[in-house]
Amino acid sequence: MDNLSQTYTELLDGVYDCPDRIVLNAYFRRGYIPGGFRLWWRDLHGSDVNLDNEHLMRMAGRFSRRVRAYGKKHGIPVIDCKSGTRKHQIAQEHVPQDPAFKGLFLVLVARASAPAWHVQKTKDGRIQNLARKYPFVNHYHFHIMDPNWGHVTIRMSGHPPFGAQVILNGHEYISRQSAKQGAYFPKEGNCFTDIIGQADGSRQADASRCKDAIGPLATEGEKPNLTQLADALCSQNMIGPLRQVCDHWLYTCLHFGLFLEEQQKTRFQYAYSVFQVEYSRNFLFKRGCQLEQCLQGLIDRTRTHLDIKRLKTIFGLKRRPSWPQDKLKQPPREEIVIERPQHDLTIFKIHFGRLTVKLYSKGARVLRSEAIVHNTKALKEKRSLSAFPHIVDTLKQILIRFLNQLQTIDSPFIAADTLDVLPLPSLVGKSRVAGIDLNKPRVRAVLEAVIALAVLPNGFTASDLAAKVRDILGLSPTDYLARHASYDLKKLRGKQWVQKIGKSRRYEPVPEGLQIMAALVTLREKVIKPVLACTGKPKPSPRPKQKSDVDKQYWLIQREMRSLFHLLGVVV
Repeated sequence: MDNLSQTYTELLDGVYDCPDRIVLNAYFRRGYIPGGFRLWWRDLHGSDVNLDNEHLMRMAGRFSRRVRAYGKKHGIPVIDCKSGTRKHQIAQEHVPQDPAFKGLFLVLVARASAPAWHVQKTKDGRIQNLARKYPFVNHYHFHIMDPNWGHVTIRMSGHPPFGAQVILNGHEYISRQSAKQGAYFPKEGNCFTDIIGQADGSRQADASRCKDAIGPLATEGEKPNLTQLADALCSQNMIGPLRQVCDHWLYTCLHFGLFLEEQQKTRFQYAYSVFQVEYSRNFLFKRGCQLEQCLQGLIDRTRTHLDIKRLKTIFGLKRRPSWPQDKLKQPPREEIVIERPQHDLTIFKIHFGRLTVKLYSKGARVLRSEAIVHNTKALKEKRSLSAFPHIVDTLKQILIRFLNQLQTIDSPFIAADTLDVLPLPSLVGKSRVAGIDLNKPRVRAVLEAVIALAVLPNGFTASDLAAKVRDILGLSPTDYLARHASYDLKKLRGKQWVQKIGKSRRYEPVPEGLQIMAALVTLREKVIKPVLACTGKPKPSPRPKQKSDVDKQYWLIQREMRSLFHLLGVVV
């Protein structure tokens, strides 16, 4: 459990983790190498005499004609999408209402960049060069309903070597697996609202007994809980089901480009790698109003420290419920709401290159935190399908670190003697370093920068700190360099607020030091400066009609401070 979960324990019905969106790359290894592609073409046609751009385009055109003819024959819509079209919205409008439906129900066609071969020949017809380029070509999005995985999307290029992506949803997999094992978990949108399953949908009173349950699926005669199913989805045993669903539907869709006999004749076989994964931790609050208060307060207190300049807010149709509502009497919502959401939605998002962490509300009383890898190259680890559990575990550690740092920044702490020992020198090894003077803008900027960089998954370097300090102070690239940041980091290390990560040149704040730095910044920027503001004016400034709770407290404190300064004879 992370620190944020422990902070809100009394307000929660439970917590569960689940991989949400899973995107796998499917590729034919030989087809991406010039020599391997020529051998494959020879196996298909007997020779590579007719390997030219015209025949490659004919193969792509044949793929398109077969898809459209199949859709016309079986009444399956084939829709051409323009650039910028939200294809998932179109797909949700065509989702079959029959729960027992299985197979293809929609094909969307859109243009995107994909690898395609370009053949250059000499005058006598010999192949001079076989170059792999990335033009914009038609991609076919096959929307399929699978009995085990629910809504599955296969995105396939119509040009050989027919590269593809398989898009899956972990929540739909858990929902269907739990139904097969006799357990029912109420679902609202793309999240569960209870972690205990019952065959009749009734809710057990003792929800605490399964919060920490981790293990394999339930044995015969037992009903699995949500935590068990989610843990099974992250285990090594899931590699088989992932490969099975990909093999079943990929080669079925490949029939539009290569018949089964042609696939066997050319030994066409897909290999799989993990491209994108979303790992979520879901907090199930007892009351919707408590969720709203905790989320908005957490965002207000931490967004300034983390340098979040913009928040995305989507206003809903109604307020969150004050008391738990019995939603189990209603049928579960299988579709994601595409129109306006029922409740206000505020998204707290931080990007780290190809990694993203998010915090937002989901449904009436679910708070979801996510760690997303947009391209697994960013993890610098193995990306094959066999590495899926390891990738999920890496995202889990990133998410726990983010939640821990977020809770630490949200709960700053300062001891009684901190301000006294702050300017005193300290030791780093055998080196004596100077103390910390908060009256200097550079020192305050360094503290703010360290807090903002605290949530980075792999720590930060002196160059990262220097760039952040320059951004805060508005300096030029030559005014504050990495060597200046190294010196300031050494002073923070002397106070044991920051430490090195192993033997690398990367740094991370320790939890106690992060609390102290956050408290010092908050004390000066949120307490001392606002309280002293306008205290020397003979008349208070007019108060705005729309006042937040913080504004009310500031106004009351300023009014009392004026009286105190008058009694002490202090002129401001």
